[in-house]
Formats: sequence, structure tokens, C-alpha cells
Amino acid sequence: MMLRRQLTAVLRLRMQPQHQPLHLLSPPFAPRFKRYQAFDADLDQEALAEARTWFYSKDALLQLPRGNTTYSRSSGPGGQHVNKTETKVTTVYPLKDLLSKLPKLMHQSIRESRYYTEKSDSLTFQSQDSRSRDANAKDNYRKMTKEICRIYERVVPNETSKAKVEKHKEKSSMAKANDWRVKMKRRLANKKSERTGRTGY
Repeated sequence: MMLRRQLTAVLRLRMQPQHQPLHLLSPPFAPRFKRYQAFDADLDQEALAEARTWFYSKDALLQLPRGNTTYSRSSGPGGQHVNKTETKVTTVYPLKDLLSKLPKLMHQSIRESRYYTEKSDSLTFQSQDSRSRDANAKDNYRKMTKEICRIYERVVPNETSKAKVEKHKEKSSMAKANDWRVKMKRRLANKKSERTGRTGY
């Protein structure tokens, strides 16, 4: 039930216009760095469309694979029940299964995740906080979906409004015009310097 409520909250946030950072749902997450806030006009439009369509679809997170789960004894404190039963849960999500459910724009960043295991080409999560291994298994799935949301927020910028696009074009045109003026001033200064040099000679 807890996992279902969390996923419902995620989906509700995702239906809002100009999507809000999903890291607010399950902190802590570092805010998006400015270098990832590029205008979407500078990126592959087909890839962006694919990613946004996936993000706003109702079943995006629910279609993610369940992964391969194994159990072992917890190594932390918690009493006899925790230490003598297999409550520690490790869940492996092979990328061959995971990437087939994700937009291509996210694929490279998935392999850059801190949860990525190169040897098995998978994302690996562990949980042993609860005395219930079912709860720990659900916690691993929650961690996986949270990481997927974080990566989406990292690589896919908000859709740029028409006003921002026009403003960006205007600034770009002004910058080009300014560069042209600077070049012309340098040319005139060089010509003047050449004439002065010839006269002095």
C-alpha cells in the first residue's frame, strides 16, 4: 500500500504543467544543475518528444521491470529476528530489461548512475532497514523508481515557452550584431594604425 501511495503521488505530480522536480517527493536530492537547463531547442527534438511522452503517460513507472531479487541475512543491528532471518534484500535490474521501457535520451545516464554495476550491466539496490523482507523488497523498487525520476529530471529540460524561444533568438541576434561591430572597430583601428605608420615613415 505504501508503494502504491508513493507511485500515485509521483504520477499526480507528473500531470502538472511545467513538471515540478520529482526529487521533492523523496528527499534528499540535489537540485538540478544549471548546466542541464539548456533550451530544448538545442537538443534532439525527436528524443525530447519521446522522453516527454513517456514521462506524462499514466503507466510509465508501473511498466518498469520488477527485477531479480535475492535474500540474505542482515548485517546490521536489530535483534535476533533480523540477524537470524534473511531480511536483507538485493534487487538487480538488468539494463536489457530496463532500457526497453525507458526513452533513449536517458540510456547513457542510466549507465552513469551510482547504482550501475558494470559487471552485470544492471542497476543494483539493497535494503535491510525493515524486519520484513517484503517491505525491503518494496523499498528497493521505490529506490529504483526514484533514481529513474532523478535521471529524467537531470537530462530532460522543461519545455521552453514561445516567449522564451523568441527572447533567446533576440539575444542571439544581438550578440551576433555586437560581435560584428567589434570586428569592424578592430578593422578600422588597424587601418588607421597602418596609415599612421606609413606617414611616420
